[in-house]
Amino acid sequence: MHNQPATPSAAPVPTDAVAHNSHRLSAKKFALHFAEMVVAMAVGMVVLHPIWMFVLDALGAAGLMHNPYTGALIMATNMTVAMSAWMKFRGHRWRPIVEMGAAMYAPFLVLFVPLALELIDPGALMLWGHLLMLPAMAVAMLLRPHEYAHC
Repeated sequence: MHNQPATPSAAPVPTDAVAHNSHRLSAKKFALHFAEMVVAMAVGMVVLHPIWMFVLDALGAAGLMHNPYTGALIMATNMTVAMSAWMKFRGHRWRPIVEMGAAMYAPFLVLFVPLALELIDPGALMLWGHLLMLPAMAVAMLLRPHEYAHC
């Protein structure tokens, strides 16, 4: 009989620890993806705004940027275009891209009612529209966590 040296066997990792660790990695990826989309939205606002100004000015419709309703919709469009391009680049399907686009517009559309009733002013529309976009995005992401945690 050979006396083989005893090799220390690796202690089995409890399943809960593995699940917790993979959950934490997914949560990190999820949060990183959220941050990437916010950055893409900001880039869209900065890059596309001057293009809108140039085009609207050339058409004699520069006032649309100063109207709170159309200005908010143009800004939401700038954010949606850039974010959608980033999501497509990251390999997302069209349905989640459309859902995330809806999350850009929904806060403004909801806030148009109190704006029309003069319960809020245009500054509050812009402030609250942008702030409410973040939880709207989170909701869209939480509807399909597998879509966002893998990236």
